[in-house]
Parts: sequence; C-alpha cells; structure tokens
Amino acid sequence: MNTSYETIIIGGGVIGNSIAYHLSERYKEGVLVIDKKYPLSGTSGSTQAWVWVHNKTPSSYAEFSMYSAELYPYLSKKIGDVEYKRTGGLSPFFNEKDRDKAKRLAESYREIGIKIKVLSREEVIEKEPSINPNVAGATFSKIDGNVNPFRLVDMYMRAAKKNGIEYSYYNEVIDIQKKNDQFIVFTKKGEYTCKNVILAGGTWSRELGKMLGVHIPVNQVRGQILVTEPLKPFINYTISGMRQANNGEVLIGYSMEEAGFNRSTTLDVMQETANMAMYYIPDLGKAKVVRAFSGIRAVPEDGLPIIGKVPSVENLYVATMHSGITLSPLVGTLMTELLVDGDTSLSIAPYSIERFK
Repeated sequence: MNTSYETIIIGGGVIGNSIAYHLSERYKEGVLVIDKKYPLSGTSGSTQAWVWVHNKTPSSYAEFSMYSAELYPYLSKKIGDVEYKRTGGLSPFFNEKDRDKAKRLAESYREIGIKIKVLSREEVIEKEPSINPNVAGATFSKIDGNVNPFRLVDMYMRAAKKNGIEYSYYNEVIDIQKKNDQFIVFTKKGEYTCKNVILAGGTWSRELGKMLGVHIPVNQVRGQILVTEPLKPFINYTISGMRQANNGEVLIGYSMEEAGFNRSTTLDVMQETANMAMYYIPDLGKAKVVRAFSGIRAVPEDGLPIIGKVPSVENLYVATMHSGITLSPLVGTLMTELLVDGDTSLSIAPYSIERFK
C-alpha cells in the first residue's frame, strides 16, 4: 500500500473532488483524497445544488461566481452529464419598497457585466404563472440554474480515478504534523506523508486547521429542506428558496440556523418552510411532502470563500466555502494552477486566509 504522495487532499466533497479531478488533468499520479466518511455523506449530498450568481454581494463575488457558472457546460462535456440546467433565476419580492434595492443591485452588477433585469409584477407572472399573484416584482438573471449534486460529485470522482487519483474512504484524519519539508497525515487507517496538503474539509475546516496551528474561521450553518412528491413540470425557473428537479420533485428551503454539526430536522422550521412555499407558489399547498433533510453549510466568518496558500505553513493550502456547488469548477481550476504553476489565471487575493489577520 502506497503511503507517500505529492499531494493529499483532505475532504471528498464537491470542492475536494473538483480539485482532485482538475489536478489529475495536469499530473496523473501522486494525489490522494482522504474522507472521514464517503463523498456525498456530508454537505455536498444535502443541498439544493443551485448554480447561483444572482444576489451575491459584493458584486466582485458575484463576478467570481459567474466565471464558475460559465465553466459548467464545458465541464459537463469533459466529465459527463451532471444534469446541469441553466434555467435562469428568479428572486421575487412582495413589497414595492424593495424595488429600489433591486435596482441598485442590478446597477452594481451591470458595472461588471452581469445582466440582471428588475421585473414588474406582470413580467414575473408571465415568466412563472404559478407564482403568488400578489408578487410585486423580482430580479431575474439568465445565468442561474442548478445541477444534480450526486451526479456531479460522482462524475468528478470517476474522472479523477480514471486519471490515477487515489481515494481513502471512512478514514478520519486524527492529526497532521509538519516535519522538515514533509507533512505527516495521521489517520485511523495509518500514516501518510506528502509534500502538499490541501484542506478541503468544508464544515470541519476549523478543526483541521487547528492540527497545524492555523485558524480557519469557518462556522456551521444548518439548512433544512422539504421534498415534495414528483409533480408535473410547472416551475420554470430556479427560484430563491426552491427548484423543481428533473424527476418532478420540488426542493424547498433556505433556513439558516446555528446548530453546530446537528443535522436533525425540526418541526418548527419545516412548518415555516412549508408556509414560505405556499406563499410563493399557492398550488404547492396541494402537494404531499415525502421527506425532509438538513445539511450543514461551511460558512466563513465574512461569508466569502477562503482559497489559496496558508502563508504561515509552507505547502499548506485551504479551499473552504459556502456555495461549493456553484464554485467547484472554478476553484478546482484555480487551485490546480496554484499548485502546478505557482500562480492563478484569475486573482484569488480577495479570498486569501490572510484577510482575517
């Protein structure tokens, strides 16, 4: 069994797997992905899986997200069908007072080349006839959409393995030490050595960083989602708070709760979520809910991604963020450039861990 590698990626979610796949395009061996459970058992498998640019602030972060969304069609051609759909995104508002805020958002986006339309009540209903007729308006972006997260991560893994990337599942990292020019990664299944370590542990990033004396300010934010029975297609767009999947199920929810690593679902939030859904789309009141689940978001303290080198520890890298589904094609590309070429084609300076000093 090989225990010595060029690079070890800790975390097999959508970000860790994207980095593994993109690295595999540049060199075919010497990379190990370690996951404490199995890919998709964490955040990446418990998400609505929006590919979402719309509404992100500051506008530079929206621009960063846009570049990643633009990579999805090409990514699908390379790794296989991930059920990526560029549906367009609607963010409705029900109070006319919110129109000015929507216009300011659209104007700030226009300056960086992202086109957002501020729709009238009539335009919203024309686009989404099932929406509450009391809607005042909405912002609309053509670039938003969604993807099947299970196919996405699975396709990343299949392509990475085909190119020689190795995986170790159900193998929790217990400690990481730096000795001379090498890292020693201690796990439940044994010890591994490598030159580079990439911390892509998502919600566990803070704990992983502590092993090397590095503070990675990532918090856990729970979100609960309701899933309806399969319904005939009737939701045309990805809407803030819900989307309809290929099989007809409607996924609903956008709660944000401080609950640590507790992935329980709770009756009060499920009721709030159901009420929100019926308010947005009254016909959903007739639908049966078949299940509910929750996921834990990895949210850096300022809400923005943490990507790149950790200056205090040579050859240590971090890639942790909310919106990992949206950002995975771009982050995988840029992290590969950083490791292989020493620089990135798009600046990641705004997302350096150094900003928290």
